[in-house]
Amino acid sequence: MTDEVLKSTPTRGASTLTRPNFEVPAGACDSHTHVFESGEKYPHVDKPHYTLPDGPLAKLESMCDFLGLAHYVIVQSSFYGTDNRCLLDALDQAGARARGVAMVDENVTDAQLQDMHRRGVRALRLDLFLRSSLPTSQIVEYIKRSVKRTQALGWHLQFYTPGWVVRDLIPFLGDLDADFVIDHMGYMLESDGLTRQDFDRLLSALKDGRGWMKLSGPYRLAKDGNYDRLRPLARAIVEQLPDRVIWGSDWPHIPNGGRDTGELLNLLADWIPEAGARNKILADNPAHLFGFRK
Repeated sequence: MTDEVLKSTPTRGASTLTRPNFEVPAGACDSHTHVFESGEKYPHVDKPHYTLPDGPLAKLESMCDFLGLAHYVIVQSSFYGTDNRCLLDALDQAGARARGVAMVDENVTDAQLQDMHRRGVRALRLDLFLRSSLPTSQIVEYIKRSVKRTQALGWHLQFYTPGWVVRDLIPFLGDLDADFVIDHMGYMLESDGLTRQDFDRLLSALKDGRGWMKLSGPYRLAKDGNYDRLRPLARAIVEQLPDRVIWGSDWPHIPNGGRDTGELLNLLADWIPEAGARNKILADNPAHLFGFRK
């Protein structure tokens, strides 16, 4: 993370997106989206990393409708920090079509968590970028405390984390007594010193434990746009964790709202040519994880 404030650009209109080049299954879910509404109604954190994105709920639903996505998951963004009002209001409007992933302070009350559950939240997002300078032992204790707060609700944890933190957590992940999701295919950037060996060790730990992986944010990993080199990673994820993989668009693609979400969805046809495996990733697996009715 840098101190530079990125300028968010307008979101691409749904009707201009590339159509899916495969049959999107019934009940398909975009498992990683964000929602942003009026800056006057929903204040941002003191020092956001980007300007207010063009990502209202209406545009999110238009995108999903155009691409044939029946469900979506709204993930709390760092833009709002632990103020989940925008997320919760969006869930109230969306109803059974959506689920949420919240970020909270550790002093959040059980009553507040129960209210979030009633309104559609099913996971906590742990921002380990914010804690990346802490010793691994302290990060582990933070994760354990988060598990204790959410077990009674049946929630899982979602790790938004740099790859080097994931690498250092590998010895702990296999024994974590909770379902958890690693964002953005592990976020193991070569520029941060991560290797294929680190990635394979991570997959092994997830397979032996209760870990899930999210196929999302390919432009975060292949910054040059060469998504072909991510194919072996995607294949390995699906082969090792066939029942614990989900897909997310990362809409509205901060800060580049002009990205084509349809092209990102179509990467699945290239990476996972087997229709049955794709259907698990898009429909069956998220239905199980987030509690969508089939």
